[in-house]
Amino acid sequence: MCANQPLRGNDRQLPGATGLLAAVALLSLAACSGGAVNEEGRGDISARVFASGYADLERIYIEDVEIDNLALAGVEGLSDIDPEITIVRQGQSVQLAVRGETAGLYHAPAEADTRGWGQLTDSAVRRLSTLSPALAQADSERIYESVFDAVAENLDEYSRYASRREAQENRANRDGFGGVGIRIGVVSEGVAVQKVMQGMPAERAGLQAGDLIVAIDGVSAAGIDRRGAVKALRGPISTEVRLTILREAEQLSIGVVRNFIVPQTVSWRRRDDVLILRVEGFNHDTTRALQVAVAEAVEAADKPFVGMVLDLRGNPGGLLDQAVSVSDLFLDCGVIVTTYGRHPDSRQKFSAQPHNLLRDLPMVVMIDGDSASASEIVAAALQDNDRALVSGTVSYGKGSVQTLLRLPNEGELTLTWARFHAPSGYSLSGRGVLPDVCTSGTLAAGEALASAGYRHRRHINRRAVIDDRDQASLAGFRANCPPEKAEKDQDLEGALRLLHDRRLYRQLMSRDMASLPNQGGCRLPLCGGWP
Repeated sequence: MCANQPLRGNDRQLPGATGLLAAVALLSLAACSGGAVNEEGRGDISARVFASGYADLERIYIEDVEIDNLALAGVEGLSDIDPEITIVRQGQSVQLAVRGETAGLYHAPAEADTRGWGQLTDSAVRRLSTLSPALAQADSERIYESVFDAVAENLDEYSRYASRREAQENRANRDGFGGVGIRIGVVSEGVAVQKVMQGMPAERAGLQAGDLIVAIDGVSAAGIDRRGAVKALRGPISTEVRLTILREAEQLSIGVVRNFIVPQTVSWRRRDDVLILRVEGFNHDTTRALQVAVAEAVEAADKPFVGMVLDLRGNPGGLLDQAVSVSDLFLDCGVIVTTYGRHPDSRQKFSAQPHNLLRDLPMVVMIDGDSASASEIVAAALQDNDRALVSGTVSYGKGSVQTLLRLPNEGELTLTWARFHAPSGYSLSGRGVLPDVCTSGTLAAGEALASAGYRHRRHINRRAVIDDRDQASLAGFRANCPPEKAEKDQDLEGALRLLHDRRLYRQLMSRDMASLPNQGGCRLPLCGGWP
């Protein structure tokens, strides 16, 4: 995604502050370090927390940043705790005030002095606390959140701060978490239950797919964002969350006791002679689980499969290395994805190794408007390397990679540090993967899908390079197959039709080879493998 530009300019003047700068002597950082803040531990690490966060931004973030302006934005974020807090910068002077009363005047550190700005932020908190009871009573995590949330507002939408408690939960979530066992989507009226995991607390409590959660623990869910919904639904194991749901025209109150949830990202089933592999996310175990699923399916089969479907609909993504290794399971050769960022380590190219699972089987990958990030990497890799047809609607378009950075307080910064590009070179940011066969609207299986496939194959350059800052061009490209989030039965029926009609499948897989990218000597037709 296109990052918002950080605050720019050196001069900041707030209403009613004229003349105050000249009235106060400059305070040194050392003189301000002994402010009257009694909370145990704040004075020992807060300057290091701020300095560490600023240093991570300067070193890792995908775009060049102006640390001075980001730090000032962070100090301004303290007004979230006390709206009477104001700051003014004029030239090299930074003035702090509460309700118009000056709390301190500082000499601004050099623009990229992350340690200096960390010390200034810490000193500002201390000085402002002497005049602001609200700030003096706020605990450290509340202060860190206010500062770093304000900083993140000047970055892209995927960069954010997680408090110590939230970061601990996030770390636990990567290996399992306390939750109810549902997959959700956010709508204006509340939280839509898209799937209930088998054997999990939500199923035992009676929740059903299609339920609409309108309140969580008595708090309305209308207008809640996905992050807020997840935070409200998850919690310590053995605690109860009470959900108010709408089921058709009936309102119900259901108590669900949270349990330890280990995300199961892979499942499989057989539909006639087609293997259907479902991947709902990419965690540390996804590639292994997919290998196990394929082995189980082959062992259980009483006759050979004629094709396979990789269902990535609704898959929000996950770990980059798992996206690469899942793609590699189905490829013998070719580039999988390349990543580009400001940091040298963010510039990488990942290529397939020759161990293609089920190489002789035709393959269809299903995506929709909720297929994002890692799932888009897989879809683009298999599409561009001619290993699979992609069916569905244009995907979400999250073409960036985030990295987690732990701070001295055990909180975490999540920072975007790279954007990824499909094997043919286009960036997925803002545009997503355009399917070969479009199922947007009322298109159904059979001839309608076939004609849609021809249309996109022959008249739309799905490899077109589009500036991810050009919103009009991105919108026009995505309008070729508008994103949809509902998983329609006809999507799977169309995929099965493509796999059973070998002639149609071959026609849709045919490419103008002169237009394909150079894959380092790998002959792309060999990657597909199917007869």
